[in-house]
Amino acid sequence: MFESAELGHKICKETWKKEVPTLREALLDAQLDLFQSKKFPVIILIAGVDCAGKGETVSLLNEWLDPRHVETHAVRDLTEEELERPEMWRYWRVLPPKGKIGVFIGTWYSNPLIENVYGTIKNAELDQRLERILHFEKMLCDEGALVLKFWLHLSQDQQKKRLKLLESDEKTRWRVTARDWEHYKLYDKFRKVSERMLRTTSTAEAPWTIVEGSDPRYRYMTIGKAIASSIRLRLDASEAQSHEVAVPPILAAIDNLLILQTLDMSKSLKKDVYKSELEKFQGKLNLLTRNPEFKKISVVVAFEGNDAAGKGGSIRRIIQALDARQYRVIPVASPTEEERAQPYMWRFWRNIPRRSRFAIFDRTWYGRVLVERVEGCCEQNDWMRAYGEINDFEEQMVRNRTVVVKFWLSITKDEQLRRFKEREKIGFKRYKITDEDWRNRDKWDKYEGAVCDMIDRTSTEIAPWTLVEANDKYYARIKVLKTVCEQIEKALKK
Repeated sequence: MFESAELGHKICKETWKKEVPTLREALLDAQLDLFQSKKFPVIILIAGVDCAGKGETVSLLNEWLDPRHVETHAVRDLTEEELERPEMWRYWRVLPPKGKIGVFIGTWYSNPLIENVYGTIKNAELDQRLERILHFEKMLCDEGALVLKFWLHLSQDQQKKRLKLLESDEKTRWRVTARDWEHYKLYDKFRKVSERMLRTTSTAEAPWTIVEGSDPRYRYMTIGKAIASSIRLRLDASEAQSHEVAVPPILAAIDNLLILQTLDMSKSLKKDVYKSELEKFQGKLNLLTRNPEFKKISVVVAFEGNDAAGKGGSIRRIIQALDARQYRVIPVASPTEEERAQPYMWRFWRNIPRRSRFAIFDRTWYGRVLVERVEGCCEQNDWMRAYGEINDFEEQMVRNRTVVVKFWLSITKDEQLRRFKEREKIGFKRYKITDEDWRNRDKWDKYEGAVCDMIDRTSTEIAPWTLVEANDKYYARIKVLKTVCEQIEKALKK
């Protein structure tokens, strides 16, 4: 794989002087058009062999491009905050918005590669992590991102010469560490693992470009031209696609599994039983969060349900049992302009809690397969692929010892109407009812079909849905509290 990158490609000084001004102009023009269009983000990965010129390349790109619209991220050792969250969290939170360029030096490939070379993880674990990376990159590309991946290569002799040259100059000596020499001694192993990694992760959506790194001018010109031409091609393609007629999404149910219609909506609790059970399970939840083992986990509670099904009341009964410093309630509404400029899952990834904390979502990442699907806010392809992206998101949380508890609060159509009318009559409840609630009610059957598809496709063994019969608020609140306690208790025993 690396043979063609070891042929000693060079660019003479005259060619460099002649072509650089043209290249810089092309890069700036493409960047300006990208920024003005705000149609997609550009994500550039600069990876490769130690001392192959990654840092110099990124510095020059920042010099050639308008730095106001470039975000550069150097991936270093994990911080304490990052260690407490899923591995990809550190990258999700710094993704560039549409119209901007994000440059990553050291990438999401770095840790799996190094850990496999040093024997910390075996090949099977490496393959699993690369598979998760492929899902991540595919999701970015499906959301419209342009992902450009460059691997800078040096032969072992070239790497040795480069290390010695840097060490010989007191101005650059600091750049060579004992770890660099240790990596040099493991060159053959790094090469073998790198070749495997590149073959596995070079996809049609995000292929690797291998660049010979010994000659700086060749390296800079090759990468610069690739970036300029790729952005220009995508901009031209986006312009052509903007004139195509959008196909309306299919709003019919994917299958006929209407599981909501099997619920026993007559379940209820008497008020005195409710008060007793409320005290019991709130006390239990509080004690569970004081367990020393709770410091090793985090909790995400996701609430979905019919309008007026009692999500707010259930959330209040949970937080009454918690220390206010332990939790955040995250109400999810229509995305802001900042959120629209990012991949759909971005606003949820950045709210993943750290260890010993709760994140309680009032509406969730399931909006894409519910309201956006039914209201036609996204294409059919978008909500269809969202099932896989959501399952992947929840799997990564669970893998990181996050307890994911998902509730669908269900009420009958008649009960919803009664609650809507009650809200309109009571002054302090009037804010809870909106025109949108009435519009959603008119699409009851479509929402019911979408909910049943959602449950069918995303109720997994590690993150199952709990369906709550919520016609009786007392019954619903206790079922929610009891389920949260059971899921946390189960996690603490692992």
